[in-house]
Amino acid sequence: MNALLKFVGTLAVAVGITTAPALAEIKLTVPGGSTTGTYMDYMKTVYARASGAELLQVPLTSFDNEYQLTPLAAESWTQSDDGLTWTFKLRDGLVWSDGEPLTAEDYVFALQHAATSGYDFAWYWDFAGGIKNWKEVTEGKADASTLGLKAVDDKTIEITSTAPKPYMPSVVSLWYPVPKHQFDKFGDDWSTNVENVVSSGQFTLKSWEKSNNSVVLTKNPTYSGPWQAEVDELTIDPSLGAPEVGMPAFLAGDTAYTFLNAGQIPVVKQRMPDAIRTNAVFATSYISFDLKSAPFDNVDVRRAFYYAVNRAELTSTVLKDIAIPAGSILAPGYPGYSENVVKQAVFDPQKAKDFMAKAGYPNGEGFPTVEVWFREEGGYNGAILPPMAQYLQAQFKEILGITMNIKVMPGKDWMEGLLQHKNNLFIAPYEYDYLDPSNFYGIFYNGGRHSYFVPEYDKLVAAADSNPNWEERVKLYEQAEQVMIDQGMIVPLVHPIIMAAVSENLTGAGVTPNSKGFTPLDRIGNFLYSHISAK
Repeated sequence: MNALLKFVGTLAVAVGITTAPALAEIKLTVPGGSTTGTYMDYMKTVYARASGAELLQVPLTSFDNEYQLTPLAAESWTQSDDGLTWTFKLRDGLVWSDGEPLTAEDYVFALQHAATSGYDFAWYWDFAGGIKNWKEVTEGKADASTLGLKAVDDKTIEITSTAPKPYMPSVVSLWYPVPKHQFDKFGDDWSTNVENVVSSGQFTLKSWEKSNNSVVLTKNPTYSGPWQAEVDELTIDPSLGAPEVGMPAFLAGDTAYTFLNAGQIPVVKQRMPDAIRTNAVFATSYISFDLKSAPFDNVDVRRAFYYAVNRAELTSTVLKDIAIPAGSILAPGYPGYSENVVKQAVFDPQKAKDFMAKAGYPNGEGFPTVEVWFREEGGYNGAILPPMAQYLQAQFKEILGITMNIKVMPGKDWMEGLLQHKNNLFIAPYEYDYLDPSNFYGIFYNGGRHSYFVPEYDKLVAAADSNPNWEERVKLYEQAEQVMIDQGMIVPLVHPIIMAAVSENLTGAGVTPNSKGFTPLDRIGNFLYSHISAK
């Protein structure tokens, strides 16, 4: 029997009843991320959290494999007429794994504590959530009690924002409760000692090996919310995260799935085509400019770059199987994705040449030597950025007649250069934080990440951000991106994808490609491990 699925038969014995076979247990081992973790609490730290922390607690909402918003701890929500207040109602019957009721206070306390303890994801609740007084509290200028958060009663949470946030139900998909009754006893140690950790979600913590951040989780018998776990025991092993380690383990039957590097993908496609899955990242790599610095203060130069990129060739050759063409800041399948926007990003060498000539640089004559900066990266970006920069270097030379040098920089230096305008040309990657178009359009709004101040764009994004009607919002964002195209604000290049191999013994929606051909796998863990079983 394949070692990755270790079935343990059990027998149920009852007084006066003959023994009968019970359902076999499903035990899975899967790859993890970081090999270090300090707290088993997503609301204490996101970037240094322990493996599986978000599987232990139930967020107010989440997303299914089609990226549709789904109620979890919250069974309903309403927005006030002025758009500034959201009211979330918790479903009945939710309890902690020690039997204590899960209440609205546990959610409110989670964010109050985060705001006052140096939470490394605090910016999210200001940028995305817009919670009233969030900035003042995180800067130590106001007390946590002044936050726009209120536990109206045990089942009702009220959120007040500084501006209308029609996408708040998406934002709170990253709001996990903290057991206040445990915190009152142990402080933050409630999430560092296995004996103190209690769960409100699909799994409970059985063990945690802190030397490599591997954990063993078991199905939570007290969890009564949606998406019940189908896996009885789940081992998350970060040492299997690297494809170079994960693939041999997968072939040996020691892990349920593995991520693949560029060299492994063609081999698996040939030998195990049915095992291949494409994991949507929802990220975009794009070229950005300093709009106020020559030669990129000329919109025709920027438009020339837009048409000089052969995205199809780039992703079918140099970046084969690790990226797909980007015609928009939004990736296929992401909420708000527009084909009307994407179809404009065509490779048109003649149009590119015409724009350069219009800008006063026919065939690149007189155009200064420029340098594109990108940052050192690991993971999928590390595989994409260097070869993509070299490809663009050659293509811009051939099509535009210009010389573009390349500079690779540490992340800190790159960001400093971007923010302080130390260069005028960058390759910038960005990955989503929450599933709403506002997440991507916000990075160019009112200065944003690149100090872009384009009144027409800002007006459209502001209107979209506050509009409660989804169809109207999407049209406004589409109009805003049209401004981006017309003004040459960015040049979308590629959307990264991650390829994986999944055991043939796994079944269920969690490992079945969705309508767009993507299998989220670890991107939406609480869906995966509640919609996965074994043959």
